[in-house]
Amino acid sequence: MISERARFEGRTVLITGAARGIGRCTAAEFARAGATLLLVDCDSSVDEVARELGQSGAEAHALTVDVTDQKQVDALVRTVLERFGALDVLINNAGIACMNPVALTPFDTARQIMETNFLGTFAFTRASLRLLRSSAAGRIVNLTTVAVPLRLEGEAIYAASKSAVETFTRIVAREAAPFGVTCNAVGPSPVHSQLTDRIATDRIDRLIARQAIPRWAEPCDVANVIDFFLRPESAMVTGQIVYLGGIG
Repeated sequence: MISERARFEGRTVLITGAARGIGRCTAAEFARAGATLLLVDCDSSVDEVARELGQSGAEAHALTVDVTDQKQVDALVRTVLERFGALDVLINNAGIACMNPVALTPFDTARQIMETNFLGTFAFTRASLRLLRSSAAGRIVNLTTVAVPLRLEGEAIYAASKSAVETFTRIVAREAAPFGVTCNAVGPSPVHSQLTDRIATDRIDRLIARQAIPRWAEPCDVANVIDFFLRPESAMVTGQIVYLGGIG
């Protein structure tokens, strides 16, 4: 749980996929920590999230964009420069999944997953790097999943998209390091969300039983790892993938 409010005052944090789930909860955590929040989603309900956070005293701005549309992403980042003049943190959280065996996965579904999870992360990272380079402590945090190391049946495309995100994270970490920008990733274990609500309970139970800490993760668990990556003291931490729960 982020508790030191002054530590994030004056820092501008952009979160994709902020309308619900981990993105929304992470936004709430950083709002309490004093960050200026740029909440990005293709769902206009992100406006409601920004209003709710604003009513609690946070500075939160909703920005509607399709992360798979490069022109929209580039235009949004230009808007960030014009309206806010800076960007300190990029959290690439937007993602989708389809839990089907390979033989039952439509090609268009696979394309959509790769475009959202990987190319969306690429598009925002690429467009934001110039702004992040100007920050005193530029940070990129990407979202991956324990489905990658666990090699879960029925999640081949989802895990493949996040495997791409992990490799991308490690290489961006090396390319961005000379400019003082770090790039890391966090892989949540199951968190209650619209995605996990569609998965059979017994399947989730089996997955959780494989963890060293056999319980559901909470959004604050994810935010805690992100918080660690964002700390000024974490300037030497880059190219790292942290999975929650312990896996085996």
